[in-house]
Amino acid sequence: MNDKEKNLLFWASFISLFAAAVGFVFRSMVPSLWATHFEVNNDMVGALFGASLWPIAVTMILFSLLVDKIGYKISMFCAFSCQAVSVVLTMTASSYDAMWWACIIAGLGHGIVEAVINPLCASIYREEKSKWLNILHASWPAGIMVGGIVYLTMYQGSENWLDAKSSFIFMLLPVIAYGVMFLLCKQFPVDERVENNVSVMEMLKEFGGLGSFLAITFLVYELSNQLGGGFFAEDKLLKCLGVGILGGALIGVLLKSLGKWLFFILCVVMIPLATAEIATDGWIKKLMEPTMGDYAGWALVFSASIMMVLRFFAGVPLKFMSPPGLLLFSSAFSIAGLFLLSYVNGPLVFFAFIFYAVGQTFYWPTVLGLVSEQFPKGGAMTLNTVSAMGLLTVGIFGFPFLGAVQDNYNSKTIEEQQPALVQKIKSENRTFGKENSPIYSENELFSVGYKSINIDGVLAQVEITDEAKDLLKGKLVNTGRSTLRVAAALPISMAIVFGLIALWFRSKGGYKPVVLGSD
Repeated sequence: MNDKEKNLLFWASFISLFAAAVGFVFRSMVPSLWATHFEVNNDMVGALFGASLWPIAVTMILFSLLVDKIGYKISMFCAFSCQAVSVVLTMTASSYDAMWWACIIAGLGHGIVEAVINPLCASIYREEKSKWLNILHASWPAGIMVGGIVYLTMYQGSENWLDAKSSFIFMLLPVIAYGVMFLLCKQFPVDERVENNVSVMEMLKEFGGLGSFLAITFLVYELSNQLGGGFFAEDKLLKCLGVGILGGALIGVLLKSLGKWLFFILCVVMIPLATAEIATDGWIKKLMEPTMGDYAGWALVFSASIMMVLRFFAGVPLKFMSPPGLLLFSSAFSIAGLFLLSYVNGPLVFFAFIFYAVGQTFYWPTVLGLVSEQFPKGGAMTLNTVSAMGLLTVGIFGFPFLGAVQDNYNSKTIEEQQPALVQKIKSENRTFGKENSPIYSENELFSVGYKSINIDGVLAQVEITDEAKDLLKGKLVNTGRSTLRVAAALPISMAIVFGLIALWFRSKGGYKPVVLGSD
C-alpha cells in the first residue's frame, strides 16, 4: 500500500469512530426528552441508553472471529449500514419499542466499527502501533467535543423530543462521509497474524482459558441483565463468576492454553481504567453542577478538546517512554486531576480539568497499543477483547459504583442535617414521584450495603423549613466532591499495576514490541 491509500483508510476509520462519538453524546443529552415523549419512567429511559452500549462489546468480541474472513471493506459497510439505519430510526421512531431498536442497531454499528478499525490501524502502521492507535482514538474526544458544542449551542433549550431529534443529522453526515471513503478504498492491508500464517487456534491460545474466563463472566452478566430474572435473579455476580470459571476451564483444556498472564492482567486493569475514563466522564457533569452551574456541560467539552489535541501528538511522549511508562504517567495526572477537582472552586476548576484531561488522554489507546505490540499472534481477538472488557465492565461496575458512592454520601449528609425527618420517612415508608418510589431505601452493590435517599423527596416534605432546605442544599454541594476523591482510588490502583508492568519489562532488558517472523 502506498501512503495515499494508507491515509484514505486511516481517515475513513477516524471518521467512523467520530460518528459513533457524536451519536453517543446526543443520546446522553436527551433522556429526559425521551421520557416525556414516550411517557416512560427513568428506568425505561436508562434501558434505551443501555441498549446502545451493551451490543458494542458483544459485537466487538464476536466480530473479531469474522473480520479476517469477510475482510475489512465488507465489515465496514456492515457498520455503515447499521449506523445509517440507526440514525433514520432514531429520527422517525414513533414508539418506545422503535427507539429501542434504533439504539440496539446503533450499538451494533459502533461495535463493528471498533472491531475493524483497531486491527486495521495496527496492520497499516505496524512499526508505530501505540502512536497511531492514539491518533486514531483522538476521533472519540473529537466527536464528544463537536457533538457537545452542537447540542449545547443549538438544542440545549429544546422542550420536547420533536425539537431535538434533528440533531442526529449531524451524526448522519460523518456516517455518509466514511461510507463514501471506504467505497473509494481499493487496497486493504493483510492482518499481521494472517500474513504470518498464524492459525485461528494459535490466536485463541493467546487468549486462552484466563481470557475466556473474563469474557464469559462479563458477557453472561450483561446478557442476564438484558434478559432479566431467572437463574441469575439472585447472587448474579457469583453465579456469573461460576459460569465464567467453568467456561474458561473448558476452553483452556480444549485449547491446551492458560493464555498470556500479561494479557489477563491488562483485561483486569480495564475495569478501573474504563471506570476512571468513561464512567467518570459520564458523572462529571452532574458532580460538578453545584460548583459550575450551567457551565458544567462545557467542562466535558473542554476536557475532550484537550484529549483530542494530545492524542494527535502521542508520538512525542512515546519517544521518551514505553507504553507502560506512558500509562503510569497518565495515572499520576488522573490522581492529581481528580483530587484537584474535588477541592478547587471558580476559575481553578478549569486548571484542575487540564490535569484530569491529560490523565484520561492516553489510557485506552495506549493499552490497545501495548496489547497489539505484545500479542500480535492474538490478532483482532486480543486487541478487541481488551477494549470490550472495558466497555462491558463500565456498565457492570463503573456507573453503579460511582452512583452508589454518591447516594451514600448524600444519605449521610441528609441524615446528619435532618435525622428526625429521615426517621419519619423511614418508619412511615414515605414515597415520592409518579412511580411512588420509596424516599429512603437500603441497597446492595456486590454484597456491600449502602443507603439511598431521594433528595427531591426530602425537600418536598412539609416538615422541612425553607431555611433548612437552603442549609441542606449547601451541604449536598460537597458530596460530589467526596465522590471524586473516592474515584481517585481507581488511578491509584492502576498506577501500581502499570508501575509493576514497567519494572517487569525493565527486568527483561527493556520494552520491545514482538514482531512476527523475526528471531
